[in-house]
Amino acid sequence: MCAPQTRVRAIRISRIRRPQLREGSDDLWDQAEKLLADAGRKAGLELRLQPGEGAFYGPKLEFILGDRDGREWQCGTIQLDLILPDKLDAKIVDASGADVRPMMIHHAVLGSIERFTAVLLEHYRGRLPFWLAPEQVVVAPVTTAHESYARGVAESFLSSDLRCVIDPANETLSRRIVAARELGIPIFAAVGSQEVSAGSVALRELDGRRISMSVADAVAHLKNKELE
Repeated sequence: MCAPQTRVRAIRISRIRRPQLREGSDDLWDQAEKLLADAGRKAGLELRLQPGEGAFYGPKLEFILGDRDGREWQCGTIQLDLILPDKLDAKIVDASGADVRPMMIHHAVLGSIERFTAVLLEHYRGRLPFWLAPEQVVVAPVTTAHESYARGVAESFLSSDLRCVIDPANETLSRRIVAARELGIPIFAAVGSQEVSAGSVALRELDGRRISMSVADAVAHLKNKELE
């Protein structure tokens, strides 16, 4: 999980009331709105009405997320649909053996995945937390003489399910550090003669913090970072 101070959080849950253009009778909407509102309250949610909004086929709960700049974004939704089961003449058998009409729930966990991704990127200023970053570690040999050792380090990371790439020594180390930083890769792992001799790796984080440790300890350290 990401650190509490940067967590995108659900700050409000909204009950959406019926729109003007809709399917179904007022009685059916009354029933659907009451069922959805009761379920939300039982779950401990604080509901806020938004008159005139809603889906064509039923009321919904909207989960509003807040980013680090205080902006609010509607993402996940839970919609209660009593219309479509009726149109499909859908039936299930209850405990008494009688045919009853089921209810349909439409659930969008993130909403639009493209918009949700954009919200995350803006929230984290393009620097996703370690657990979420597509590439978590870049391993960089100082010179071509260290590339074989760098591949071994990368294999240790990859075998522990860490997302890792190698940046070969085609540029100076300082340029590769800058490039990794611009890409938002959380960890830059440099290996040179000192690391080869010690069986270690030098880790640099985006905020500039540096630490040198054995490869095994580095694997454990990075796996723990996934839980932060």
